Amino acid sequence: MSIEIKTVGVVGAGQMGIGIAHVCAVSGFAVNMVDISDDALDKAKVQIEQNLTRLVNRGKLDDAEKASALGRVEFSSDNNVLSKCELVIEAATENEDVKKSIYDTICPILGPDTILTSNTSSISITRLAAQTDRPEKFMGLHFMNPAPLMELIELIRGIATAPEIFETVDKFVQKLGKTPVSAEDFPAFIVNRILLPMINEAVYTLYEGIGSVTAIDTAMRLGAHHPMGPLELADFIGLDTCLAVMQVLHEGLADTKYRPCPLLVKYVEAGWLGRKTNRGFYDYSTDTPTPTR
Repeated sequence: MSIEIKTVGVVGAGQMGIGIAHVCAVSGFAVNMVDISDDALDKAKVQIEQNLTRLVNRGKLDDAEKASALGRVEFSSDNNVLSKCELVIEAATENEDVKKSIYDTICPILGPDTILTSNTSSISITRLAAQTDRPEKFMGLHFMNPAPLMELIELIRGIATAPEIFETVDKFVQKLGKTPVSAEDFPAFIVNRILLPMINEAVYTLYEGIGSVTAIDTAMRLGAHHPMGPLELADFIGLDTCLAVMQVLHEGLADTKYRPCPLLVKYVEAGWLGRKTNRGFYDYSTDTPTPTR
């Protein structure tokens, strides 16, 4: 039996949750965004409005479409609003214990037919699904960052995911105007399995003194035509997220080639997490970012 998705729940009002809510609302879906922090929800509302205004200024939306999209998003710290959602997307921080705690809280609230998905970029979908009351209705729905701009979404089925659930979510992704790709449930899936070791290797290149921050990023932008250098990209993603993915790869595949660079660990220990803390491989406290090393 095919489920018609009309209302989408987004759990987590961080950077990814904001982008996901934006994409769903613009595509005509009602959105219920929940977070334990009212402050985070207030910031999310402002950010979504700013993002939509940017689309209006670029001629991609008109004022009426902007108002309509904004009107489709509800913000709440009460998880009970998720009871009316056909699809829920968990977009919490990349921490397995946090995600499991969320599932313990929300699963009793969800309708029996509600599909539960995770935006995890690396954690085992099968293992997460096993922590819920609906492993056959659970799967990975990994949006790229920033979600409104990136065309790809990875779909990851756990070992228990029912075929009709996968098909329903695949159709949902296409209604968002995104391109779905199916990835098997192995650490970091496709994009991050390839991308994060490259970033980690760039950090090793810096750590070993082979090149400076500027030299490494310039080399990859001009020598490989990457739109953004790997260290600049790491700052954009968040160095804590980069480290978390490398740890999942290292632990899940037990291969030393995935060992997180000690310099990456050091930056995270210092709280230098990239753009979100105004300091990572670059210092963002001035108009022109400057290398910190």
